[in-house]
Amino acid sequence: MPVVLKPATSKNSARSSRPDTVDTVAEIIADVRAHGDEAVRRYSTKFDAWDRASYRLGPDEIRAIVSGVPATVLDDLRFVQRQVQNFAQAQRDSVHDFEIETLPGVFLGQRNVPVTAAGAYVPGGRYPLTASAHMTIVTAKVAGVERVAATTPPNEGAPPPISVAAMHLAGAEEIYVLGGVQAVAALALGTETIDPVNMLAGPGNAYVAEAKRQLFGEVGIDLFAGPTEVLIVADETADPFTIAVDLLSQAEHGPDSPAVLVTTSREVGLRAIEYVEALLPGLPTGEVAGAAWRDHGEVLLVENQEEAFAVADTYASEHVQIFTAQPRDALTGMRDYGALFLGQDTCVAYGDKVIGTNHVLPTLGAARYTGGLWVGKYLKTVTYQEIRDTDSSAMLGEICGRTSRLESFEGHGRSGDLRAARHGGASLPWTDHDVRLGDTRS
Repeated sequence: MPVVLKPATSKNSARSSRPDTVDTVAEIIADVRAHGDEAVRRYSTKFDAWDRASYRLGPDEIRAIVSGVPATVLDDLRFVQRQVQNFAQAQRDSVHDFEIETLPGVFLGQRNVPVTAAGAYVPGGRYPLTASAHMTIVTAKVAGVERVAATTPPNEGAPPPISVAAMHLAGAEEIYVLGGVQAVAALALGTETIDPVNMLAGPGNAYVAEAKRQLFGEVGIDLFAGPTEVLIVADETADPFTIAVDLLSQAEHGPDSPAVLVTTSREVGLRAIEYVEALLPGLPTGEVAGAAWRDHGEVLLVENQEEAFAVADTYASEHVQIFTAQPRDALTGMRDYGALFLGQDTCVAYGDKVIGTNHVLPTLGAARYTGGLWVGKYLKTVTYQEIRDTDSSAMLGEICGRTSRLESFEGHGRSGDLRAARHGGASLPWTDHDVRLGDTRS
């Protein structure tokens, strides 16, 4: 059993939505469903003090906004988006259509077809997460999505320039300045001026996450999102200062963001705790990060690397950093994580901002059953079948008839019987129609 060097003082309650959040979101979605643009405008005015003739930015407006963004910022956005595009393209190239002949003249195939339209939510608020534009829009475009409608909340009564630039450079066909549940509902359901999409992607606050949960089924979604999580596995070779910096880099996301260290070295664990406490007062986001560390920060001491990996798997953390002598051991030693960051020169901040892998990752234990957002989320894997050999059709028809009747599906059985009779001469005791001649016996 691990030895607890620093316990969490509060249990994360984000695994289920608060009843008041559920009710508020349901009310807004129902209102948008019934009243369309009028409801969207009412909630935008209420929650964001934001109203304009059209929430969609026109081409001239986008050009003017982007032209006001410093050139170095645009260059950085383009660089990061190239990294995301390169990795997403490699993912797309790994997904293949195929067709095989399973029996004589029986052809089965698979195609990967992109969804027609996707919605991308780029958060504003405390942190305008422009990186979400790269992750959601670029990945969708690489997958082949024809129409991406992106939306972001206003910032101080105006479109946020850097977010708009990121969405534009990423390739969004439509850019809306609209936030919150009303934005997500408008994209999912459609209004008089906003066409509906088939899939929603992108992080948001608890209300946006709950809206995606409630709309799932009518549209696809990327993931059920919770607070950002980080877990570091470290041995005696790890640098405690680096551990502390990286734990706080994720704790600053929000006061409910877990930051966990699992280490085989008592000294590394205790010194990392000391560094966290020393760094917090000088961190501009220290109030938020400090609350996260106080309530959800943990440091656990284990006996060996095998136990460290096993304990880490029980968390199924969104981000797992491996600070050990042989970090690639985690590739075979661990199974449940959103993304691995191998070695002390690799950090979660790289994954969040610049390196190219997608940062929309499973939280709240969802890494036990799913990975994060990738090109495949925007693809529908569909199948097709064709029989060109009549003998094969007759043989399958006979088996289909028998197996269908095992389940009392007479209609299914008759579909099989018909092919068996047409191509194999079997009788059809349930009709006097001659399926081979196409007429009725007299």
